[in-house]
Amino acid sequence: MKKFLFLFIFISALGLAQDKTVVKRDPYLQPSAPARTQPLKPEDKIKIIHADKIIKDPEKYEGNQYFTGNVQIEHQGSVLTADEVVLYSEENFAKAIGNTKLQNADGSVITAGEMEYDGNTQKGVARKNVVLTDPKQTIKTDILYYDKLANQAYFNTGGTISDGQNVMYTKSATYFLNTKMIDFVGNVKIDNPQYIIEGVNIKQNQNTKVAEFFGPTTITNRENPKNRVYTERGTYKMETKEAFLNKNSKIFYNDKILTGDDMYYNQITGFGKATGNVTLDDPKERRFIKGGYGEIFEKKDSAMMTRSPYAVKAMEKDSVYFAAEKIISYQKPDTLDVNVKKSYLRAYKKARIYKSNAQGRADSIAFNETDGVMHMYTHPILWSGEKQVTGDKVEAYFNTKNENIDSLKVIGNAFAISKVDSLNLKDEFNQVKGKFMTVYYEKNDIKEARVVGNAQSIVYVDDTDQETKQPQRIGITLSACGIIGALFEERALQIISCSIGATSDTYPMSKIEPAKRKFPDFNWNTKDRIRKWQDILVDTPNYDEIKYTGDNELYNQAQEAIEKERAKEEAKKPKRVRK
Repeated sequence: MKKFLFLFIFISALGLAQDKTVVKRDPYLQPSAPARTQPLKPEDKIKIIHADKIIKDPEKYEGNQYFTGNVQIEHQGSVLTADEVVLYSEENFAKAIGNTKLQNADGSVITAGEMEYDGNTQKGVARKNVVLTDPKQTIKTDILYYDKLANQAYFNTGGTISDGQNVMYTKSATYFLNTKMIDFVGNVKIDNPQYIIEGVNIKQNQNTKVAEFFGPTTITNRENPKNRVYTERGTYKMETKEAFLNKNSKIFYNDKILTGDDMYYNQITGFGKATGNVTLDDPKERRFIKGGYGEIFEKKDSAMMTRSPYAVKAMEKDSVYFAAEKIISYQKPDTLDVNVKKSYLRAYKKARIYKSNAQGRADSIAFNETDGVMHMYTHPILWSGEKQVTGDKVEAYFNTKNENIDSLKVIGNAFAISKVDSLNLKDEFNQVKGKFMTVYYEKNDIKEARVVGNAQSIVYVDDTDQETKQPQRIGITLSACGIIGALFEERALQIISCSIGATSDTYPMSKIEPAKRKFPDFNWNTKDRIRKWQDILVDTPNYDEIKYTGDNELYNQAQEAIEKERAKEEAKKPKRVRK
């Protein structure tokens, strides 16, 4: 026996005649087959090394001889000392009672109140304040079972295992001597100065300091109990504090929850990653992010998601959806108060956003969730109802109380377009543009715009027919000003102010050619428009472009009349005849 020879009371028969009374044994030591009939070899017998007295009392120990006083017995290199030993030589079985101590050849030591050992099956039992000590750990329990042939030690009455850094509490455990693997069964608790592991089925290798989880298990940060790891199948490197999680796993950190099919987490660095069906849930911010791959940085309080990621910011009456090739969320202290943390969300490359009253696209979107400020960079486009806003950069301001958009700022090449009548397919659009634009919302819809710098507008003008009480088209007004104030109404765009070098002319429909009814950079987009939240899950929904019909009848009639008059004038001119 080269490993821990727990509980072995290796005593050889002395050749003294004893009664053949069957000894009472622990059920674990009951032989499963008839007793051997062949004589034992000398090396298989229990040997006596020393005893102060040899006693035989017919009324004690079934009449078997017993030894008292500094008793020492030996078997295959292991030595047991005790106050008293009873030898059942014909069964090759022994009992040790009082201050029992087993010293094994490999340096391991077991102490207990009493021990039993069967030399034939090489199984043993130690009871009462059992302590096993070896270079790897100390095991304490009330009853310890040992199988020398299988090289296993086992207890099921509750016990602790300590290795200098960790203390493990469990109802049942099996120790595999060859591999130094401990198999915990039932409720297990591993106590460490930095963390606590609790689970129902854990295997731990004392050589490699690696624990494997085969059931619901939690690793809790002792300093911050809210930061913890949960899994139902995984591996944990106890020295490097690295967790590899493979089933129904969750990482709780900074009031957030990361889940995924396969996960990794380093408790020292705070870095974690997940692949396959990844979700980062932030209940405090009422926001979650989903994707195919995610990373978290606990100490920086930041996270990144890729592989078709999207984020949902839940609100009382509405929700905001974001998507891009990469989404990053993070928190950082407020510049005015370091004790206040602000939350941010950034979507990079082909970013999309959906809200019931506003949808948009840009190369990237940055959202200050705490203050409700959203920045859209590089070719931004924002739709609201049948209105569209574009520019070099768009800033949207959310009211953090009612969670609605209050206003927009469009910086550089600002351009707002609204369909004159959303109920028809006429090619009629009100337009206003300039260097800078501020757009104001009212009841979740664009209501007013103020344009500064080279402001221009194209506005369809109607009036009410006094007889029919129906709107009647007057014409189109072209305006150019330093500053324009425009009011968006249900079916009209009203220029309420036009100042600084203002010029404004209204043309009847018969006198304004179709090419001048739109600015050269007119960019109404129906192909890429996001109409439902699921549209953000693709680069573009690629809708069929809506075909609008131009109403050019009056203009064409006027042109025909002009051509007829021109023809008449040409006919009146004398024709030169060459002779």
